[in-house]
This record gives sequence, C-alpha cells and structure tokens, in this order.
Amino acid sequence: MSLFPDPLPPSFPRPYLEDDAALGFQRWEERLATLEEGPLPRYLEQITAAEGPRRLLSVIFSHSSFLTDCVLKEPETLAALVEKGPDSAFKDVLALLNEPPDGADKKAMMRRIRQIRRKAALVIALADVADLWSLEQVTGGLTDLAVGLMELALSHVLLEFAARSQLTLANPERPLEECGYVALGMGKLGARELNFSSDIDLIVIFDPEKLGSQSKHGPMELAQRITREFVALLSERTPDGYGFRVDLRLRPDPAATPLAVGLHAALIYYESMGQNWERAAMIKARPAVGDLAMGRAFLKEIRPFMWRRSLDFLAIQDIHAIKGQIHATKGGSQVAIEGHNIKLGRGGIREIEFFAQTQQLIWGGREPTLRSNRTKEALMALVRHGFVKEETARELCESYDYLRRVEHRLQMVADQQTHSLPADSEGIERLAAFLGLPDGATLREELLLHLHRVEDHYAELFEDSPAPSDSGSLVFTGASAEPDTIETLTKLGFGDPERVFDLVSSWHHGRYRATRSTTAREALTLLMPTLLKAFGRSADPDSAFSAFHKFLAGLPAGVQLFTMLQANPQLLDLLASVMGSAPALAQHLARRPALIDSMLSPDFFQPMPKRDELRAEMVEQLASARGYEEELDILRRVVHDRRFQAGVQLLQGLGSEATLARRLSDIADAALGCLVERVSAEFARRHGKIEGADFAIIELGKLGSREMTTTSDLDLVFVYELPEGTIGSDGPKPLDPVTYFTRFSQRLINAITAPTAEGTLYSIDMRLRPAGNAGPIVTTLAGFERYHREEAWTWEHMALTRARVLSGHEDFRQHVADHLRMILLQAHEPEKLVVDVLEMRERLEREKPASGPWDVKMRQGGLLDCEFLAQYWQLSFGPGHPEILEGDTELVFVALEKAGLVDEDEAEQLTGAVRFLRRFQGYLRLTLGEAASDADMAGAPDAIRVGLTRACDALDFAWLQDTLEEVALQVSESFERHIAGPARKIIKEQKSLEESKG
Repeated sequence: MSLFPDPLPPSFPRPYLEDDAALGFQRWEERLATLEEGPLPRYLEQITAAEGPRRLLSVIFSHSSFLTDCVLKEPETLAALVEKGPDSAFKDVLALLNEPPDGADKKAMMRRIRQIRRKAALVIALADVADLWSLEQVTGGLTDLAVGLMELALSHVLLEFAARSQLTLANPERPLEECGYVALGMGKLGARELNFSSDIDLIVIFDPEKLGSQSKHGPMELAQRITREFVALLSERTPDGYGFRVDLRLRPDPAATPLAVGLHAALIYYESMGQNWERAAMIKARPAVGDLAMGRAFLKEIRPFMWRRSLDFLAIQDIHAIKGQIHATKGGSQVAIEGHNIKLGRGGIREIEFFAQTQQLIWGGREPTLRSNRTKEALMALVRHGFVKEETARELCESYDYLRRVEHRLQMVADQQTHSLPADSEGIERLAAFLGLPDGATLREELLLHLHRVEDHYAELFEDSPAPSDSGSLVFTGASAEPDTIETLTKLGFGDPERVFDLVSSWHHGRYRATRSTTAREALTLLMPTLLKAFGRSADPDSAFSAFHKFLAGLPAGVQLFTMLQANPQLLDLLASVMGSAPALAQHLARRPALIDSMLSPDFFQPMPKRDELRAEMVEQLASARGYEEELDILRRVVHDRRFQAGVQLLQGLGSEATLARRLSDIADAALGCLVERVSAEFARRHGKIEGADFAIIELGKLGSREMTTTSDLDLVFVYELPEGTIGSDGPKPLDPVTYFTRFSQRLINAITAPTAEGTLYSIDMRLRPAGNAGPIVTTLAGFERYHREEAWTWEHMALTRARVLSGHEDFRQHVADHLRMILLQAHEPEKLVVDVLEMRERLEREKPASGPWDVKMRQGGLLDCEFLAQYWQLSFGPGHPEILEGDTELVFVALEKAGLVDEDEAEQLTGAVRFLRRFQGYLRLTLGEAASDADMAGAPDAIRVGLTRACDALDFAWLQDTLEEVALQVSESFERHIAGPARKIIKEQKSLEESKG
C-alpha cells in the first residue's frame, strides 16, 4: 500500500458520482463474501480500508464498467498489484503464458487467452490510472501482452494442424521457429505503442517452400486456414470476452488477396505496386510472431521500397491526401471538444504520427538513423539531423503523451476502441474527473492547447507542400490520344487504353450532364489520376471502368461526386471493386447513385443489424413522412440501401453467406411488418376496422427459411380470422369481411410490388396459397387448415416446412403457427409420400430444366435436391420427431443427425453441400443475376471467376469446378438412395400389380 503517496495529490483521479462508487463497493463486498476464508479476503479487506487503494477502487467503480468487472472477477490480481507493485504483478501475469493449459482444445485455449488478457488489462489500467507507470510502460506492457497472447495462439494452432497430420514443424518443441509463417506487427503494435483497447494490425506472410504442408490443398490453403484459426482464437467474443481484435486490412490489396500472402507475391507487390501510404505504414512494421527470422529477412528485402534515397515530395501529397480522407470519413475537420476524435481529427494523434512519418519517408533513405518505428523517437531523431526544430518536437511529444493518456481513459470506460471525446458537457466533466482534473473547463482548456498546437505544426508542414509530379502523362484533350497517355494507361492496368481515352475524353467534352459545368470538369481533372489508379487496381479494370462510365452518364450532376471521391479514395476503390466484379450491383448503383452516401457511413462494413433494429430504423425514418406515398418511398429506400449493403459485404467477403441470408430475410421481415401497419392505417381511413378480427402473413420459400439472396422474391400466403357473428367493417365505407380482407390484401400486394420513384419493394409469388393461382388471395385460417388437411398436394405440405408467421397480434401469430405445426405433424402414407416427392422433382426438371452445371439450384445434385431431401424427411419423421421441423435446410440436416434419423457422415456431407452451394449461388446471383447460365459464365469477366473462387474458399477455378461436381454427385447419391430409388421401385411394383390384375 506504500505504492500510493500519503496524502494523495490533488491530481489523483476522483469518482464522478459517489452513488456509482457506492454501488461498486456494495458489489465488491458481495464478491469478498464469496471467497474462501484465508489471507486473501483479509488482505483485500485491508486494501479496501486504506485511503489510496480505496480511492482507486472508487474511481474504477465510478468510471469504468469494464474495469469494475475485471476487479470483481480478478480480486487476487488486485491484491498482487497493491502488495507487489505493478511491475511484479504484470510479470506474474505474463508468466501465466508459460503455464500448462487447462485443456488442449480450442475452447480451453480461448478461455485461457481471455483470462490472461483480463488480468493484464486490470494491472495495466490501474497502474495507468494511479500514475504508477509512464506512457511508455503502459503501451509497452500492452504490446508485450499482445505479443505473448499471439505466440500462445499461433503455437496452439500450428500444433493442432501438426496433430491433424496437415503440417510438418521444423521444431515441434518450439513450433514457431522456422515455421515459414510470420505475422508482421503494423501500426501501434509494430511501434510498441498499443492503446488500451487497440486492434492489432497484422500482415501475414508465408513461405510456401518452408511451410511444411501435408494438406492435399497445398501451402496456400493451409496458410489461410492457419490464419483464420489464429485470428479466431484471439478475436472471437466468448463469455470471457476477447483477446485482441485483429485487423488484416493492411496487407497488399486486401479486397483481392487472401488473408495470408505468399512471400514471393508480397515481394512482387511491394516492388512493383506498393504505394506511398504503404511505405508510411511499413515504417512501423516489425516481425511480431511466428518465423521472426523470415520476417526480418522480408523487411530487409523490401527496404529499397520503403527507403528511397531521392527526395520524394510526392509522398507528402499522398500522406496528406490520406489525412484529408480521414477527416471526411471520421469527422473532425475542425478542432472541437464535444465529440472530437482525438486520434483522427484535427490536431489529433494521427497528425503527430504523420508529421514524423512523412519526413522519415523523405529523408530516411539517406539517413538510416531516422528509421525508428516509434513516434517520439522519430521526432527526436529528426531534431538531431536538423529537419525539425527542437521546440516543435518537444511540444509534439508533450501533446502526444497527453492525447494518448486521454485516449486510454476513453477506452477504459467500456473496453471499446473509441477515440471520440464525449458528445455532451456532462461527459466532459466525467472524463475530467477520471483524469484527475478539477473540472471540465480545465480539460477543455488543456485539450484545446494541445489540439491547436498539433494542428499548427501539422499545417505548417503540409499545407504549403509542393504539387506532386505526374506519375505519367494523362492528357485527355485533342482528337486522339497521345502515345504517352496510352502508355500510362497500359501501365495502370487497362487492356484497352484507347477506349478508356475515348470515354474520359467524352467526359471532358461535357457530353453528359454530370460534366457540363466548368467546375465539374475542373474537379474531374483533379480526380482523374486517382480514379484511373483505383480502377487500374481492380480485378478487371476495363469492365469496371465501363460500368463507371454508365454510372456517370446517368448522373444529373457531378461536382459533389467528384469532390467526394477526391476526399475518399477508399470509396473509389470500393466503387472499382463493385463495378469490376458485380455487374448486378453496378446496375443497381447506376439506378440509385444516392447509395454512394451510405457507403461513407462508418458502420457500412460492420455486421448488419438484426430484425428488431432494422424495424426500429425503418420506423424512425417513416416518422418523417408527410403521407402514405412518401412512406412507401422511404421504406423502399431503406430496404434498397440495406440490400445493397448486404451485396457489397458479400462481395467483399465480410461475413458468411448464411449470416447475410438471415440479414436479408430480416430486412424483408422488418419491411413487411412496417408495411402492414401503414397499409392498415391507410385502409382503415376509408373502410374502418373489423373489431376482433386478425390478419397474418405466412412467409414461405427462402423468406420463410431465412435463406434469402439479394435477388429473392417473397413467397407469401395471407390468412385471417373473424369473431363469430361479424357483419363487416365500421368505416365510412364499410365492407363485408370477405371483401374487406380481399381488398386489404390487394392493397398490401400493391404496396409491395407497385413501382414508385424509388422502384419496387419486392416481387411477390403467391402461388403457394390454397388452390394456387386459382384460389382467393386471402383465406380464413380455418379454410387454410381444412384445405391442407383434405385437399393439399404433397408438394404444398413440403412448402409448409419452411413457413414462418408474420404480422398480427402475438396470440394470433402463435395460433397460426400452432395450426401450421399441426398440419406438418400429420402422418403421411410412406409409399405415396416418396412417390409424390419424386414426381414433383421430375415435373420441375421438365418445366424448369437447369440451364447448365452453373445452375446450382435446379441441376441434379443441386440445392433443390437438398431441399427436397430435407422436406421429405421432415414429412416422414416429423410426427414422431417434431424437433426436426426447422425451416433452414442446413439446420434440418443437423436436427436429423441429432435425432439419430440420418447417418452422421451423410448428414455432415449434406450440411457441407448446402453451405457450399449457397455460397456458390449467392455470389453468382450477386454478380450475374438470378440465373447464371453456361453462356453467362463463358462470357463472364475474370474478376467474377476470381471472386467466385474466393467466395467458395477454393484454391483455384479448376479446383472449384471439381468441388462442385463432387458435391453434386454426393447429393445426387443421397437423393437416389432415399427418394428416387425407393420411389421407382414402388412405381414399378404398382405397375406390375396393375398389369397382373388386367
């Protein structure tokens, strides 16, 4: 307890609300009561009574929910900190990395990683808050922790693969040595400057010749699998939290390259394609975990790329452009306090880092002593060589320390990777207390001092920097292209540079509305080099550029777009990716250019919200509508934006196809729910309501099973129920019940399908209603049940296995769901069932034959066969095993295996087939539309083949084709064994019996 001065200084942090602190101490006392009697609880009680530790605990309880949780879960760590001091306590935590694991499986390792991280985070945070450690000790401790956990995780993964006989290790006792796989620490990890809740930026590189792969797929696929498991061990959230979030996006061309990059490919990339911002990023690179010798050799090899002897003023402009981009996407274009981003905003931490890095790029080629990867060390080295004034460096270092300290307090609150100051004055006051300042006014004054100081030094360095030299001749005036321009375009990656020249020339001639103004053409001229480089980097530059031309030709104006793209190069790269790889998305974007704005949203690439959140979003936006028609337009905009977002995420490989399918289904659910409410209100104004009546939508098909793709329509059935004695509605123009619900259903269908200024919402298929197209569009629940009990065909019962209920009061929804379940639990005559299923499959094969092997839905062994198998087994076994009545085909096979109704190997085979075929279908529909024929694939750009290969985790396109055929064969064999074979046998026996009777 001698760690704390007596009395505590005025600068010691203080609780903001005593009630919060009191509640924390109440929970602390309850926690102490759970400990076994002994020295530990007695010592902890002494700690609680001592002024220094008690004040520290009150600060933690008042300010940080995360640290409060750590204290309650790790009281022995708190005791060690107070008893031994932070240095010794932290050393003890790191020593846990070398202890034998509690278990050898993945779950045990994940639990161990997260427990060690929690203990270490508690020691580091308390040492920081109590001012027991310097900034360098805090960031160094966080870095040591990250490296230790990475070593633990990667060693576990390598040993696991070795145990599966997929990997040969050079030294099993020390698996990381000479393993041919290294993760380079980038950013703050590389510089040993991690913040409290930092992501760790990695570039994973492997040497195919050293990575001892025994897998049939080779070292490339092995490296990707190792990387995925390595990242999952660190990043996945579990009940114990997470270890470290991992960001792999600093690797070369992350949209097009795998998670782990081959050594030779990486060298070629940096030697031939690396850009100045990547040179800046590589300043901080160092081998972090794995084959460290290989990592050092790689960095030595690319040293000529990083450190050029000639003065490179183009680097200044490039880095400055990146800074402008951060302002545009993250906020902070002006120095402010409330809500200001102290990392990326004006006067923030990033400006200090860029201040050092850009000058390192310019001068470091000739002065090796300037190449430090630590920010403050780099600044002082620049002083020693006369490139920066000593006073400037001293002030920047002071501001760096101050802003990093504030950053850590912000992140300690809830263990979030945040850099934004509180958005209100109360939050500023609370933060001031956490920092040990007397009040919010003092914090504002100090922050403004540092932010303005950094901004001034940064502006002095960059705002008068010279214009960059051209990367090549790009002249788009005159009747024909100059040879130098053609050469430059060819070098940029275009296969038909003359066509590119013609298109750009047409823009400059103002042939389209977007480029008719002088301002627009001037903005376009400034943007052109960046635009051409972006499209040149895409998978198919010519196709992407043609799609962008069509997009531009349809715009009413261009100045805003060109300015936006100039400020946001990452958006331009995304546009190039979309337009080069996904024509269907490109066409949608051309119809709705306003979607570009949504791509700038910080959460555009985050996991999409679930149904209730989507519903709340729609309701919030609908609140601004001035009438029914505007409500329809707003709903369409929200749905289109979200569907486009899902498509882009699928294209970029963010999230699994199954997850995105569920989110697409949630979008439709939320939209239909909102629409029923709006149509009901609009309909009631004229016709009133029917008291006690209720209405529900039964969702079928891919919507019902939550397997929607970006092109799916909606399979719907409408049902209603009336109280006895109901005569009609109570509005100004009353209607009898049948007419009322028929017209209401028609109005609802029109609201979904009618084109407005924002297009249609969805296409609808109602052929699954009783009696199909010949039946009424809405029926009573009793009539629906009677039809399915007495008249329905087997295929209609098959369709009901995917049914879900939407709309209506909760009791009625459950009532409908119970009726659906009763229908599915009806026993079916086994011989008739299997024959009916086969006949339906053969009928579909005649009426809707597969367009070829790429039609993975209709082809033999495709998704339809998987669905028919699942539905057949549900109708066969459902009466005795209601637990198998899942909607999602993949989950049906899992349930069948758990129930012991299907062989484990076959169930796993079918589950894998569904997953593979969905990914295949999802990507093709995203890129080529609803049905991809052989002709479509023959003429598809290489980018689509590459993207499809990547989406399916295939080694190459040929391997993908072989896998598709293998999967289709496996599914066909199951279909033949369980349905086609038995059904044909029955048909043959029945035919023989009839002939014998004849």
